[in-house]
Amino acid sequence: MLQLFTHSICLQHNPGPGHAESPARLRAVLDALDQDRFAALDRVEAPRATREQLLRVHTPAYVDRILAITPESDTVRLDEDTLMSPGSAEAGLRAAGALVAAVDAVMSGQTARAFCAVRPPGHHATPDTAMGFCLFNNVAVGAAHALAAHGIKRVAIADFDVHHGNGTQDIFQREPCVLFISSHQSPLYPGTGMPDEQGVGNIVNAPLSPGDGSDEFRSLWNDALLPRLHAFKPQLVMVSAGFDAHRQDPLADIRLQTEDYAWITERLVDLARAHADGRLVSTLEGGYDLHALAASVSAHVSALMD
Repeated sequence: MLQLFTHSICLQHNPGPGHAESPARLRAVLDALDQDRFAALDRVEAPRATREQLLRVHTPAYVDRILAITPESDTVRLDEDTLMSPGSAEAGLRAAGALVAAVDAVMSGQTARAFCAVRPPGHHATPDTAMGFCLFNNVAVGAAHALAAHGIKRVAIADFDVHHGNGTQDIFQREPCVLFISSHQSPLYPGTGMPDEQGVGNIVNAPLSPGDGSDEFRSLWNDALLPRLHAFKPQLVMVSAGFDAHRQDPLADIRLQTEDYAWITERLVDLARAHADGRLVSTLEGGYDLHALAASVSAHVSALMD
């Protein structure tokens, strides 16, 4: 069984007209997952993350600042790309809370795998900075919760978003219990993710070049990234599932096909089965062409359900 964690408030985070990270993204995802072939999904309302859960990865001053921004109308700009609307703080709490609840569900044996269809995304958020459309670092909140509340010692985070998860790397770069693995386009925002950024040996960055496609992506994961993940023997696999490396996506220049997302998901499920009793939690990150996003999420979730 696969559990789907989401919340309607995530549709009310609205950065404004013309913004790439729009509510239409989540609507496209939820509409795609409303098809008959996903009828077996166990749909769960995401709870709010607690202050304690957020403080495992974010500074107190940062958490207080984000939660204090509750505009009555219009938006508040945090940086050039990251804005908050009246529903944003609550959406951020639910997005992070979805990861905590999903971790609890897989660690308790309630479900083997979970997918969090939430926004705002999270992997660019650092301990004290909102950036790249992200408020709280959802996957990091979930990983830190797994370590603190469930007593495990090895959590792997696989990030195949086309943009480097700089925030996740910043949060865990001195935490050997977390292995962070990322494939991403370079050069591209946020300008981080070089191979020599290795943390304490727990960070593995594998840049792709503009124009690379399925062959380069699959070779990179097969030859370099998946072997590192297997060697780590994670007790929980977490996935920052960004779908903006798709050939149709307007924000980058990698040429993946929808089938590539099924392929990488199948291998991450195999990883979880080999080392983590099948436990895997995935969360939505990027993906900005609505048709490609819906198709790619469908392929990802189908592979998670298999």
